[in-house]
Amino acid sequence: MAGNGTGTRPLIPLLSRLYGPLIPLAWPLIRLATGLFLVPHGAQKLFGWFGGRGLNGTSAAFAKMGFEPAWLTAPLVGGIEFFGGLLIAAGFLTRPTAFAAAIVLGVAVTVHLPNGFFANKGGYEYAMLWAVLCAAIAVRGGGRLSIDRAIGREF
Repeated sequence: MAGNGTGTRPLIPLLSRLYGPLIPLAWPLIRLATGLFLVPHGAQKLFGWFGGRGLNGTSAAFAKMGFEPAWLTAPLVGGIEFFGGLLIAAGFLTRPTAFAAAIVLGVAVTVHLPNGFFANKGGYEYAMLWAVLCAAIAVRGGGRLSIDRAIGREF
């Protein structure tokens, strides 16, 4: 058995030397990318950065979609994306934060559902991908390279 951590041998044995040291970094990379990709979406909603609408514009859009009370929903969603994204990336309070993000993104899937699958047509593809990643992070937790692990506590 090769030292790739999967219990299988690579077709090209030399690849074990590559995979072995990288395996412990795979989960933190997924967690980091997922969290950091949420941050700019929250910044759009909260602060109007990156071409976003800010809280007033986001509240108006949420009200138009029927998410009431929009004055509460907009900062809640923006906060989960912005601050929650930072927490997921750092691996702190990982499970509850990722669970909250998965719910927000699951709702986003329902909003985009009428537009079909593909994101370039306004579809649910992008939201579904991030919802699944957040759900997986909520189940697995922060992992080895996380603040949760460093302090010895996970939710």
